[in-house]
Amino acid sequence: MTPTKQLQQWLEGAADVALQAGDLIMELYEEQAYATYEKSDSSPVTSADLAAHKFITDQLKTLTPDIPVLSEEGAHLSLAERQAWQRYWLIDPIDGTQEFIARSGDFTVVIALVEQHQPTLGVIYWPAGDKLYLAQKGRGAFRRDINGEQRLRVHKFSNPEQDPLRLAISRRQPRERVLQRMNPDREISTVPAGSCSLKACLIAEGQADCFLRVGPTGEWDTAAADVIVGEAGGSIVSEHFKPITYNKEADLGNPNFVILGDEAVNWRNVFIRHQTHPEA
Repeated sequence: MTPTKQLQQWLEGAADVALQAGDLIMELYEEQAYATYEKSDSSPVTSADLAAHKFITDQLKTLTPDIPVLSEEGAHLSLAERQAWQRYWLIDPIDGTQEFIARSGDFTVVIALVEQHQPTLGVIYWPAGDKLYLAQKGRGAFRRDINGEQRLRVHKFSNPEQDPLRLAISRRQPRERVLQRMNPDREISTVPAGSCSLKACLIAEGQADCFLRVGPTGEWDTAAADVIVGEAGGSIVSEHFKPITYNKEADLGNPNFVILGDEAVNWRNVFIRHQTHPEA
């Protein structure tokens, strides 16, 4: 594995890249100087996504010329080609493109370093809120904003089995799709938010307790959050409570997954499979 000091330097470098990319994105966002297109999977992409992709990719190649960059908006090499990578940058230039288009402000810049199939560095920048979240595996998770730097901790429950839960939930997806998979005996309130990574940050900083994502996502949606939430005391696992994997499959898609806060909660008893949806 890479020495700790080297990882620290790369983390700060990636954080600077994310901040600069955020400035670029916000300039296009505020001036509405972007076009919107449809990808082959019918999901939206904008010229701002593509501009951010090029900027981040170029900057990371300058920072670490020998480390490949895998981006949601770039060319996706075959598993045979990717298998030779000992480490690589995994990025989502704009996580929450639908939020960008809807002008909610709830979109982020996401950069992670993956080594030996596990994320070791994570950076998530929320440009509209000017909040930077970052973590290095084994060294804690932090938020930087106008008030300085603060270490992140998930919310700890007084009574993990009975205290009400705060569920981060999408503004763009049907609430029932998630709520029907949860234990009706547990008191749950909802915290609306935009991109997957922004919901992860809410959990890492203790503003929400959990999140269930149902539907297609890519490994770039979870890698940085995996480190940040993990270092804050939580975890990201599949809906079947198995680890999310990176660069092990030909398909770069994720399974449905949950982001969990306090490990003292019996999360298997919170997230239950609904009887009328056995295939989900």
